Order: sequence, then C-alpha cells, then structure tokens
Amino acid sequence: MSHVGCFRPAAALSFVNKENELGRAKEAGKPFLTLSKVDPHTRWSLHRYGSIVYKYSDKYDLDWRLVFALMRHESRFSATATSYRGAFGLMQIMPTTQLELAGKLGVAETVSPHNNIKAGTYHLRSLYAEFGEADEESRIRLTLAAYNAGLNRILDAQEVAAYLGDDPNDWESVRAALPLLSRRYYTLHQMIWESGKPRAGYFNDWRQTGSYVGAIMGYYDHYQLALK
Repeated sequence: MSHVGCFRPAAALSFVNKENELGRAKEAGKPFLTLSKVDPHTRWSLHRYGSIVYKYSDKYDLDWRLVFALMRHESRFSATATSYRGAFGLMQIMPTTQLELAGKLGVAETVSPHNNIKAGTYHLRSLYAEFGEADEESRIRLTLAAYNAGLNRILDAQEVAAYLGDDPNDWESVRAALPLLSRRYYTLHQMIWESGKPRAGYFNDWRQTGSYVGAIMGYYDHYQLALK
C-alpha cells in the first residue's frame, strides 16, 4: 500500500465504542444512521447484516463503523467471497484462523454470515488488544495491518523499527519497517534475530498491507461522518 495516511475527519476517531452509541440505538429500536449519505451497496448491507454487526461490535466494545469498513474492503459485503489464499466470508477469515476462532467462540463453523461476523469482530478486537502502547491513531492502523498480514508479521516489523531506533508503536515507523522483512535484508535480520531471519518468515507483500490499511481507513473516515 502506497498510501501513507489519511485525513482525520472532525468526527472523533474512536475504535473502542466508549460512548455506547449502540446501546442508545437499541433503546430507540434502531441505529443512528444517515443512510442517504452512503452508497446503495452499503445501505443494502446495513439492512441485511447491520443487526449482527451492531450486536458483536457492542459485545466486543468496537466501533461498528470500522467493522463495516473492514467488511467493505475485505469482501465487498459478499458472504460467499473467497480469496486466492482461501480466506472466506464477509470478514475474509483464513482457514487456520477460523479453526482457532471457532474453538474459542464455541461455534461449529465460521462460514455463515452470522458466525463469520462474530468471529471476525472478535479477532479484530483481540488484535487491537495487542497494541495497547500505541496511540489511538497508530493502534487502529497496526490492528488492521495485523488483520491483513498476521499479528506475528507486524510484531517482526516492530522489532525491526525498534532496532533501527524508531518508535515500534508508531504506525509510520512500522510501515517503513515492513519492506525490511524481505529476504534481501538478511544481513539486518542476522543482527536482530538469533535464527537469522524474521520469526514469521520473509515478507514481500508489504505494499499490499500498506494499501489495505489506507483503504479501510478511508472507508472508516467516510462512515464516521455519514453514519451517526
């Protein structure tokens, strides 16, 4: 991803839903939505999957608009979407990840829209918990990067950033370190890891991860302004 960052809207950026907007929405019988300000596909998806997203975003204390932004980019709101790597569903959960999540959540599968959203939202919150030392702006981006590339990959990049004297909890420092996980920097790896290479292995898809974070943050910015 070549995208470096995105303009933060006037609306407060909050991944964790501290004001419990969803609770107030439940009391009113519906979420606070301004549907005329979003595209038809998002409106359709809100009507179809909104109640599930609200339920599990509330349960896991997340901003439901970020979950929708992730779903939009991951699957274009298609419950049958499958990637070339085998990820599936609205939240594009990898097969190896789904086995772990299904066990933790006590569900038999994570293919159905309901369970896919439940598992993906839980996974997103679990990743967010790993970056507690970062400020909110970087924490969200690190969480999304880990959702895309894997947690261990981002932890490797944090180690590289720290070795180079940069802040490992700053997204821009970590984003700059991601290309350094490729095989061509093996001499650097030998100075950081006893094994001589990144713990999660070499990484060549850093551009895709950067673009992924920027795209979802763009959707999230829009949803924060359009969906109240």
